Amino acid sequence: MSDMTFEKMINQMTPAIYQSLKQAVELRKWPDGRYLSAEQTELCMEAVMRYEVENNVPEENRVGYLEQRTCGAESSGQGVSPELAGLGKDATRG
Repeated sequence: MSDMTFEKMINQMTPAIYQSLKQAVELRKWPDGRYLSAEQTELCMEAVMRYEVENNVPEENRVGYLEQRTCGAESSGQGVSPELAGLGKDATRG
């Protein structure tokens, strides 16, 4: 697929198409049950991410968003014990 064709596809993508592609990537198969190839998965993922950026989808709703967890400490993670942060005992050794 040429870049120009891909650009046009992104610009013409509707919210319904975006949701369908996003679901296809999540399930690794098309709505009719056929599995996506590796290339199809990659192209669909790129299309979904480009759509999200160009349409200002809130960050927390984007593909791959991970909420920061600090176990109740300040957002920097300062003061969180290694055990609460999920680090193994060996990670605390110097």
